[in-house]
Amino acid sequence: MRASRLLSALLLLQTRGRMTARQLADELEVSVRTVYRDMESLAAAGVPVYGDPGHEGGYQLVDGYRTRLTGLTPDEAEALFLAGLPGAAADLGLGAVLATAQLKLTAALPAELRERSGELRQRFHLDTSGWYAEPDATPHLAAVTDAVWRQRRIRIRYRRWRAPQEVSRTLAPYGLVLKSGRWYLVAARPGGPDDPKDAQACRTYRVSQILRIQVLDDAFTRPDGFDLAAHWRDYLADFDARRHRGEATVRLSPRILSRLPDLLEPALARAARDSAGSPDAEGRVEVVIPVESVDHTAAQLLRLGADAEVLAPAELRAHMAETATSLAALYRCR
Repeated sequence: MRASRLLSALLLLQTRGRMTARQLADELEVSVRTVYRDMESLAAAGVPVYGDPGHEGGYQLVDGYRTRLTGLTPDEAEALFLAGLPGAAADLGLGAVLATAQLKLTAALPAELRERSGELRQRFHLDTSGWYAEPDATPHLAAVTDAVWRQRRIRIRYRRWRAPQEVSRTLAPYGLVLKSGRWYLVAARPGGPDDPKDAQACRTYRVSQILRIQVLDDAFTRPDGFDLAAHWRDYLADFDARRHRGEATVRLSPRILSRLPDLLEPALARAARDSAGSPDAEGRVEVVIPVESVDHTAAQLLRLGADAEVLAPAELRAHMAETATSLAALYRCR
């Protein structure tokens, strides 16, 4: 265990450069005191690592030093082959690069691991696209990717859901996110990165809704410490918090409860499961689900047919009753 941790510490310093004891401790999930001991052990073993004291100090390797202790364990090799998403790499123009990298990795592996990687590909396939939906057409993804890599501002014509539907924006593209087979651009509008008063500077744009794009010569600087993955997690949490403006109480039949994950969006199915009360004499249960809007929630609940009865709010119940009446009239026998 300690040998593995020492190797991890060495590779961290090799790939990231100078790191403080606290940063190393957080990465390795150990105490700062353990990091001090590990650094002493590496130095005693002949690794040219040194530390600078002070607030701006930290540990680093002598310039030019590269370790050759990069052998992969079977689990690590398998993880690398599973991590590649050919479709996503191809979207970003990296399909050939990924294929070449995997060939090099395969060639570098011992015979038993090469055989194992081949078996892995025949047993596992990663598909990030969602069911019941065609993948987005993203003709401008390559240009967006280029701007992200080179940190160049872009000027886009964008289609959004609210009026006016078509708008022009000049953006600093921070990064791209692939979610359920759809690409999203995380970008800041002018003034955002340099104006801390603009709390909404960083926004999300669906790449398929970009109508036109121009990559500008104007370079931008990413904010220090910006973490794309952390930003995306916060964005999703805030998105759910903003769109759910109320709650609805619904009575469900026992036969529909187990099917909710297949019929409702995850936030609603999860809320229904967590709030389900005790069954009544007929086996029905009352649940509480978040409401985005009357129209949106009604469309979701109509998938459940007569297995769901809205009890509150009155506006949603009336909307469901009106829809049911209209459907009955439409399908009345003639």
